[in-house]
This record gives sequence, C-alpha cells and structure tokens, in this order.
Amino acid sequence: MSIQNDVLSFPILIGDIGGTNARFAILVDSYAEPKAFPVVQTADYATIDEAIQAAVLDRTSLQPRSAVLAVAGPVDGDEIDLTNCDWVVRPRKLISELGLSDIVILNDFEAQALAVVALGEEHLERIGSGIAEEAGSRVVLGPGTGLGVAGLVNSRRIWIPVPGEGGHVDLGPRSPRDFQVFPHLEPIEGRISAEQLLCGRGLVNIYRAVAKADDKEPAFSTPSEITAAGLEGADPIAVESLDIFVTCLGRLAGDLALIFMSRGGVYLTGGIAQKIVPALKNGKFRAAFEDKAPHRALLSAMPVFVITHPTAALTGIAAYARTPARFGVETAGRRWRGA
Repeated sequence: MSIQNDVLSFPILIGDIGGTNARFAILVDSYAEPKAFPVVQTADYATIDEAIQAAVLDRTSLQPRSAVLAVAGPVDGDEIDLTNCDWVVRPRKLISELGLSDIVILNDFEAQALAVVALGEEHLERIGSGIAEEAGSRVVLGPGTGLGVAGLVNSRRIWIPVPGEGGHVDLGPRSPRDFQVFPHLEPIEGRISAEQLLCGRGLVNIYRAVAKADDKEPAFSTPSEITAAGLEGADPIAVESLDIFVTCLGRLAGDLALIFMSRGGVYLTGGIAQKIVPALKNGKFRAAFEDKAPHRALLSAMPVFVITHPTAALTGIAAYARTPARFGVETAGRRWRGA
C-alpha cells in the first residue's frame, strides 16, 4: 500500500537517525512548523526506544499517534539494522511501547532526497555553474559517518525518491598521483569502496595513505583536525588529502549525475560538505565532476549545491508527512500498524 493513498494521523513523530546523531521532531498538524528536540548522540542510548522516550516523549506533553523515521541503512524486514550504529529498529516494539498506531520507516538518504524539493534557495550553496531544471531528476550524496546516496525523479507530477546503497560502489585510482596513494589505502575485504574514502574515517584513510606514500609521519588522527589543517593550509599532507577527497567526491558525483541524468541538480549534504565549502569551491571538485568525456558539456550544464540547512532530512520528512500525495513513496514492507 502506498502512503499517498492513506495518510498518517497527527501528531506525527519524525526522526532522522544516522550513525552518530539522531534528530527528532513532532509535527502537530499539516500547517505547523515541526517542534524540534535536542540532537541525540546514538552512543548515549542502548536502543532507539530509550532515546525516543528520554529525548522526546519525556520532554513534551504531546503524544504522537504516528511516526515517520528515516534510518541509515536498508529497510528490510521487522528488524532493521543501522549500517554504522548498534541500534536495531523494531517497529512493532515501538508501536507497543511508545503508544503509536502507525509507523513508516524510510532510508535516511531517501529523506534527504525528499528535502531537495522542500528547501528554499537560502539553504543551498552553489558550487560552480549550471541551471537546475524544475522537474529534472536529482541526486543527493553526503559524506558523514558513512556515505549516503539517493536519487529523486519526477514522474506524473510527483517526486519519487530512489533509495540505495550507492556509497558502496567501487572507487579506483585515475591520476599518476592516485596510483602512488591508493596502494596505501585501507581496504574492506580486499576492495576500495567510495565510502572508504568519502566519509569521516575515509578522510583519515586518505591522510594516512598520503603520508605513507611520501614516507612521512602523520600529524593528525581525526577528520576535524585534518579538515581544519587542510583548509588553513597548515599541513601539506592535510591539504593534499582534502584535495583528493573533493576530487574523488567530484568524480563520484559526476558518475551519479550521469546515471540519473540529474538536470535538476546534484546536492551535497551532511556536516562534512558544509564544513569544506571553501575546498569544494577551489575548482578541483567541479573539474572532476565535469571530466566525463564525451559528456563534458552535459555535466557542465548541471548545477551542484551544498545543502546548508542543519536538519534537512527532517524538513524532507515533514514535507512528506504533510502532503504524501506530492511524493511517490512506496510503503509496502515499510509500514507497520497497531492493532
């Protein structure tokens, strides 16, 4: 059954649950702005049930009747494992323990895709040239704890999010310098996926590999340290690592733009993208994005934006909860109802 033909009952609990942080809000009705709650560190709670009770329900007199939760991982079955977090989402248990009557579970980057058509220009930072076609397909990707990817296509006047696990595609060397650095990258089960480079730990992976390639000792060990040193120009290894990061992100973004024919734009989201806007604007990202012969002209016409809204996924979920008929979200196997 599709939710667009069977709306949820207000108040609606909405949540964006990533590998490190979880963000919750309650949507009282279709007109009100979501009532937001403090960001939850997933490591602070043993289960999502405890987090919702302590961080949301214990802080308000509002009792949600329904919930739409976006989780970082594939939604498959009654027990949903998060990719980079120990939480397991059990919708039937949430219904019984939290007094809910209806739950829909989405992929977290499906929610990010929904946000793309819900955000205004004031929440978008343009990277390079290109003009977005109003009904053109779009791609969202975001390096964070992991690497999320989703598409958004317009068909029969509704927006259809396309969730997936695009962050786990292969990513290989291309330039002569890549062939010096890539042998020193830490693989997973013998391969280098995009997520092994394009996330927080991926930046550390790149930094260590650059240091090893040049037989130097790394000075930093965290993504924030490397990012800061790279942006400030304070450490040559960090500077090059950040350049490699944005170049590889540009290559992948260009690949995805071709796959989805993203004339509506490519959207970078998450905390890392927001922090490295100066690096994304130095030309290397856009050059890699457009370097897709024989389709360079096609890519140069596609715009790229960084989403700067701090809770973009919640904005997307709220838009969907208010007017589900605007979105073609398939809920078969992803919707649970109470007795």
